[in-house]
Amino acid sequence: MERKHKRLATPWAAGVAGVVFAILTATAIVLVRVALPNGVDGAEATVNAGQRSAVRTAVELIPFAGIAFLWFMGALREQVGEREDKFVSTVFLGSGLVFVATLFGAAAAASSVLDEGGQGSSFGRDVAYALLTTYAMRMAAVFVITTSTIGHRLGVHPRPLTAVGYLAGLTLLVVGGNVPWSELVFPAWVLVLSLNTLWGRHSAASRPAAST
Repeated sequence: MERKHKRLATPWAAGVAGVVFAILTATAIVLVRVALPNGVDGAEATVNAGQRSAVRTAVELIPFAGIAFLWFMGALREQVGEREDKFVSTVFLGSGLVFVATLFGAAAAASSVLDEGGQGSSFGRDVAYALLTTYAMRMAAVFVITTSTIGHRLGVHPRPLTAVGYLAGLTLLVVGGNVPWSELVFPAWVLVLSLNTLWGRHSAASRPAAST
C-alpha cells in the first residue's frame, strides 16, 4: 500500500508543480510584455511608475516559478525511474537547468529598468529580451522535445500530447523572439502536460474504487 501511495504521489507533485510554474511564468511574461511592449526597439522610452510596478511584480514571481519548475522536473524524472535513457535524460536535465538559469538572468536584467528613475536601461532591456526570447526559449524547446520523446518511448503520454509537444518544441526552436508573445507557448505546454498528469493520476486512483 505504501509503495502504491508513493507512485501516485509523484505524478501529483509533477502536476501541481507544473500548474504553479505555468501560471507564474505566464503571468510574468504577460506583465513584462505589457510593460515593455516594444522590447529593445523602445529602449530609450521613459518607463512610467505603472510599467515599473509591472516589471517589479514579474521579477518577484520568477524565483518562485523557477523553484516550481525544478520540482516539476524532478517529479518527472522520478516517474521515469530506472527506465530512463541516460542520453535523453541528460539532455532533459541539462536543458531544464539551463532554462531556469537563463530565466533568472533575464529577470535580473529586466530589473535594471527599476533603477533608472523612470528612464529604461537600453542595455538591461536588450539583455532581458535576448535571454528570454532567444536563449531561454531555445532551452525550453529542447526540454519540450526531450520530455515528449521520453513520454513517447515509455508510453506515458497519449499520442496527441506527444504531437503537441513536438509542435510546441519546434515552434519555440524556430520562432524564438521573432514573434511576440510566442514565449507563452512553453508555459501553455507545461500546463497541458500537468493537467494530463493530474487527470491520469485521478483516473488511476479511482480505478480500484470502481472495481470494488
